[in-house]
Amino acid sequence: MQPSSPMTLLQAAQALASGRVSSRTLVEAALARIADPQGEGARTFMSVHAEQVRAQADTVDTQRKAGRAPSAVAGVPVSVKDLFDEAGNVTRAGSTVLADAPAAATDAPAIARLKAAGLLGMGRTTMTEFAFSGVGINPHYGTPANPWRREDRRIPGGSSSGAAISVTDGMAFVGIGSDTGGSCRIPAALTGLVGYKPTAARISTDGTVPLSTTLDSVGSLGRSVACCWAADSLMATGTLNLPDAPSGRDGGTPRLGILNTLVLDGMDDTVARTWETCLRTLSAKGVGLEEFACPPVTDIATANGKGGFTAAESLAWHLPLLQAHEQQYDPFVLRRILRGREQSATDYITLLATRTRLIRQAADIMQHYDAVILPTVPIIAPTIDSLADDAHYAAINLLLLRNTAIANFLDLCAISLPIHIPGEAPVGLMLMGRNGGDTALFHLAARIERLLKA
Repeated sequence: MQPSSPMTLLQAAQALASGRVSSRTLVEAALARIADPQGEGARTFMSVHAEQVRAQADTVDTQRKAGRAPSAVAGVPVSVKDLFDEAGNVTRAGSTVLADAPAAATDAPAIARLKAAGLLGMGRTTMTEFAFSGVGINPHYGTPANPWRREDRRIPGGSSSGAAISVTDGMAFVGIGSDTGGSCRIPAALTGLVGYKPTAARISTDGTVPLSTTLDSVGSLGRSVACCWAADSLMATGTLNLPDAPSGRDGGTPRLGILNTLVLDGMDDTVARTWETCLRTLSAKGVGLEEFACPPVTDIATANGKGGFTAAESLAWHLPLLQAHEQQYDPFVLRRILRGREQSATDYITLLATRTRLIRQAADIMQHYDAVILPTVPIIAPTIDSLADDAHYAAINLLLLRNTAIANFLDLCAISLPIHIPGEAPVGLMLMGRNGGDTALFHLAARIERLLKA
C-alpha cells in the first residue's frame, strides 16, 4: 500500500473545524489502512486501540458540535511508540523481555498532554528493540518497509520505525517517538518526513523506557514542520496557540553554517547530488550559506570509544532483566548494551566532563549562525535483506547515526526536512539549533521548508 493521506495535522484540524470531515471518519480511514492485508499495518503497530479510539472520536465529534472541543487538534489520530507508558497497556519497548511486565497505571506525561488536547492514540508502534539502533529492524515483531520502492523492502530507519510508517501510510497524522541519537530524524530522512528532536530537557521523559538518561529526548515525525511544532508544543507545555504556528513567511534572511567536519564523508551519489541541488536552491533564494569546520565534532567518536552514555546507562537499567532474560534479546542490541562493561567509573566521569567541554567549544563556534545544516544521513535507505551480515549491519548502523548523534551529544535541538524530488529516493536536510532554541528553530525550519517547496 502506498502513502495515502496528503493532509498535515493542521490541515486535518481545519477540516474538522469546518465540518468537512469528522473525527470518526479520520479514525475509520486510519484503521482501514492499518488493517489492509496488503499494507504495512501489522508490522507498524504492536497493538491497535480500535474500539477505544472509535469511542473517543465520537466523543470529540459531540464536543466539537457543542463548541467544547479540548483543542483545535482534538480528534486527530496520532501514533505512540511502544516506548511510552499508556494506562492499561504493557510497555514492551519492542521486546519480548517485557511482554509479561505489568500494564502501565498512568500515561507518560508527554502522552497525557496529547490526550488532554483530544488527540487520539491509534495504537502502539513497533521500534528497534529497546530503541538501540538507527536501522529500525525488529526480529521479534517484524519490520515495516520503507514506502519508497516498497517492493525492494528497504529499511524504515530507527529506532522509531513504526512511528514513521504510521505517518507515511496514513495511519496517523503524527508519530510520537524518542530520539537518543537520531531515532526520530533518521526514519524521517529515510522515508521523506519531517522529524524533530527537541532540546532534551524540554519534554519530560518520565514514563518511558530509557536508553540513555543523559541523551534521551521525546520527539515527533510528521508531514510538515508545523505537524512537529504542534506535537512538540503540546508535549512541552500542554497548550497550543495556532497563531504562533510557524508559517515560514516571517523572519529575515537566514544565515546558515554548512558543517563540513566529518558529516559530508561517505555520502552516496543520490544524497550528494540531492544535497548540492538543495544548497544551490537555498543560495538562489537568498539564504546566506557559509561552510565551516567544527573540530570538537571529531572528538565525539573518541569520547564514545567505550560505548558512550548509551552503553553504560542502558547496562545499568537492564542488569536485572539480563540476569533472567539475556537469551531473549536481539543479539545486535545485546552486544551494544554489554559494551557498558568496558567502562569504569573513571571512564564515565571523564565522559561527562568531556561532553561538557565539547558542548562549550562547539557552541562558541556555531553561535555565528542562525542554524547549522548538514545531511541528516549520508546514504539512502538500504534493503532489509542487505543487512543480514552482522558486520555490515553494524557498519550501516554507525553510518546512519553518525550525523544525527552530534545534536544529542552537544545537547542541541535539531530537525530533519525532506529535500528530495517527489518520487526519488528520500533524502533529509538537518538543521541544528541552539540549546533551548526550539521555537526559533521551528520558525527557521518552516522558512526553509517553504523556500524549498516554492
